[in-house]
Amino acid sequence: MSKPISEFIEKYFLHFNAASLVDAAKGYTAHLKDGGKMMITMGGAMSTAELGKILAEMIRQDKVAIISCTGANLEEDIMNLVAHSHYKRIPNYRDLTPEQERELLDNHLNRVTDTCIPEEEAFRRLQQHIEKIWKDADAKGERYFPHEYMYQLLLSGVLEQYYEIDPRNSWMLAAAEKNLPIVVPGWEDSTMGNIFTSYVIKEEVKASTMKSGIEYMAYLTEWYRNNSQGKGVGFFQIGGGISGDFPICVVPMMYQDLEWEDVPFWSYFCQISDSTTSYGSYSGAVPNEKITWGKLDVNTPKFIIESDATIVAPLVFAYVLDM
Repeated sequence: MSKPISEFIEKYFLHFNAASLVDAAKGYTAHLKDGGKMMITMGGAMSTAELGKILAEMIRQDKVAIISCTGANLEEDIMNLVAHSHYKRIPNYRDLTPEQERELLDNHLNRVTDTCIPEEEAFRRLQQHIEKIWKDADAKGERYFPHEYMYQLLLSGVLEQYYEIDPRNSWMLAAAEKNLPIVVPGWEDSTMGNIFTSYVIKEEVKASTMKSGIEYMAYLTEWYRNNSQGKGVGFFQIGGGISGDFPICVVPMMYQDLEWEDVPFWSYFCQISDSTTSYGSYSGAVPNEKITWGKLDVNTPKFIIESDATIVAPLVFAYVLDM
């Protein structure tokens, strides 16, 4: 069987960050082959970067067992699903004047690097449908996590009329169909989180209708206890920030604060980051620092790829899917 991507990577990616990529991909594959499970964490704007094109296949092929992501990544994959043709790419984004940036705002185009998300077709299109789901739950006294409301939205089929890409390229749709566990720390810091907050302030829904970050940590604790036997759970971190910081802390919390014995460390660690190693930067900390915080062990396979995640993550995933 031909494996063109993995063969290309092994032939030409031989040194420095390229070699780290190969080592991390091989480690990921070995971890799965030994019966381990993998968490993927996503910071930044990976959904707007259309990582879903390959992440959806990773989900379908059981190469990822749980995801931690920002609220932005949770919603922006669905926005791309329903409003792709309305996005605007700006290759010369580095040259924009403040006045040109304001013009984008006035045209309801919110820029993420070289890509503008269309407010009306993306944000508002989701809002009109998710609002009903939130308010129905509120009226019934039901409570769900942010990702569970998104799953309800996707599985209801109400968005199918708007699909503008192949639905197989949506990682959120793939996750919903598998009911994949997701953790979304700091969900309030997202467009849908802001919209939900506005409804709370207007007293149209209760804040308690949305399950909280503390409940997400408890949810992750239960999941980790049930899935860390044997080879254990690996940690594949894309970018920095809360999507990685939040879930990795579940291990020291369990044995330091809950005082549970025999809590396994994370059994694989890789971070793709463009944050250079520096003093006081958690995102730029080398993996060994995590040993001192009780997250990784001495012998945990550790990798850091200092590069652009939009380039590196698809290559690692393609390698894993080749195996």
